[in-house]
Amino acid sequence: MIHQYKNNGYNIVLDVNSGSVHVADPVMYDAVAVLAERMPDLEKPEPIPADCRQAVLDRLDGTYERQEIEETLEDIQELIDREQLFAKDIYKDFVIDFKERKTVVKALCLHIAHDCNLACRYCFAEEGEYHGRRALMSFEVGKKALDFLIANSGKRRNLEVDFFGGEPLMNWQVVKDLVAYGREQEKLHDKHFRFTLTTNGVLLNDEIMEFCNQEMGNVVLSLDGRKEVNDKMRPFRNGKGSYDLIVPKFQKFAESRNQMNYYVRGTFTHENLDFADDAIHFADLGFKQMSIEPVVAPPEEAYAIREEDLPQILEQYDKLAVEYIKRKKEGRGFNFFHFMIDLNAGPCVAKRLSGCGSGTEYLAVTPWGDLYPCHQFVGQEDFLLGNVDTGITNTAVRDEFKLCNVYAKDKCRDCFARFYCSGGCAANSYNFHGTITDAYDIGCAMQKKRIECAIMIKAALAEE
Repeated sequence: MIHQYKNNGYNIVLDVNSGSVHVADPVMYDAVAVLAERMPDLEKPEPIPADCRQAVLDRLDGTYERQEIEETLEDIQELIDREQLFAKDIYKDFVIDFKERKTVVKALCLHIAHDCNLACRYCFAEEGEYHGRRALMSFEVGKKALDFLIANSGKRRNLEVDFFGGEPLMNWQVVKDLVAYGREQEKLHDKHFRFTLTTNGVLLNDEIMEFCNQEMGNVVLSLDGRKEVNDKMRPFRNGKGSYDLIVPKFQKFAESRNQMNYYVRGTFTHENLDFADDAIHFADLGFKQMSIEPVVAPPEEAYAIREEDLPQILEQYDKLAVEYIKRKKEGRGFNFFHFMIDLNAGPCVAKRLSGCGSGTEYLAVTPWGDLYPCHQFVGQEDFLLGNVDTGITNTAVRDEFKLCNVYAKDKCRDCFARFYCSGGCAANSYNFHGTITDAYDIGCAMQKKRIECAIMIKAALAEE
C-alpha cells in the first residue's frame, strides 16, 4: 500500500507496509502514483508488470523525458526488490496469533481524586466526579491496586502507575504513601514502578516539585495556551482564570526537571482553532515539551469541534510544523508530542496493532477500587471490569478489548496511518458510534495530518 502527499515543498512517498519513507523528485512521485493505481498486491518482490511500465511511460510522456522516466522505473524496481515499495502486508497473518496472546497488566491509571479545584468547561470528568460522587482514594484501596498490578503483571518487570484525577494533588499524602509502598514492593517482587502524575498546578509547591523530581518519571502539566484561551476554558469555580497562578509554577517546575520528562498539555476547542499560536506561546514561555490535543465533546456543545472546522485545523498543523522546523534549525527547538515519530525503530508490532492496550494491559482504578478499561470509560457501568478485591470478573468486555486491533476495524484496515495511530481511541469510537471497533472520523482526519507533518519534518531536518 502506497500513500503519497505533498507538504511544505516535499514530495513524500510512504510505503505503508514496510514503513519506508521516500522523498521523491517529481518524476518518481508521478510514476509511483501511476503504478499505485495499477500494481497488483505483491506476495514477494517481482518485476514491474509490462502493462504497468507501459502505463507509466504513456501517462508521463510529454511531461518528462523518456530516458528520465525509464531510469526512474529502474530506481522503483530496485526499491521493490529491497521491499521498500509495494511491500507485502505481513501483519494480516500475524494478527491471528496476536488475538490468542496471553496479556498481562502493565499499567494502571489511579484515580487518586474524584474531585477538582478548577471548573474546566470541557472536562469529560465532570469536575472530577466521573458520573458519580466526589471521593478521594484511600491508601488501602491504592495498596490493593498496586498489589493487583503486581499479581497480574506476569514476568513483566517494568510497570507504570499514573496518578490521575480530578486533581491528584488534592490527595497528595496518599500519592506519597503509595509511592513509598510501591518502592517497598519493588524489592520484594523484582519489579520496577515508573510513576507519573497529571496536575493542573493549582496546589503545586516546592515540596511537591522536589518529590516529583525524585520519584515521578513524567509529569503532565495542564495549560491551554495563551492567557485568554486558558482562562476562558480553565477557570476556578468562581470564574477567575488560572493562568497567572500556574504559569510561573510550571516554568519553575520545567526548569527544575532540566526541561525533560514532562509535558505541558493543552486542549483546543472550536473556540480557539488557531491553536498553533498556543503551542508557539508555550515555546515562547520557555517550555520544551508540549502537546495540544483536540477536545472530544458531544456535537451539541458550543466548544465541540465540527467537521467544518477541519480545513482550518489542518492548516494549523501545517503552520506549526513550519515553525517547528524553523526553531529546530535555529537551535531553539521544542518537542511537540504529535510530531515525534520514530521511522527507524518505533513501537513493537503488538503495540502498532492494538494501540494503548486499554481494557487489557492498561486499566483505570476508581477511588473505591473499581476497574475500567481506561479513564474515559470510568462511570459507564457497561464497562465495569471488576474491582481490586475481586480482580477482573467481566471477562467478556476484557476479551472484546483484547480483540480490538487495526484489522478488526473497517475504517482502519486499509488506512495508511494504521501502524502509527494503531486504530485510534476506543473511547472516542464508542462515544460517537456505540462500538469500540469503529473510529472517530474527525479525530482520524487530524491524526492523519499530524502523521504527515511528522514525516515531513523528518525529511526537512534530515537535510542538515
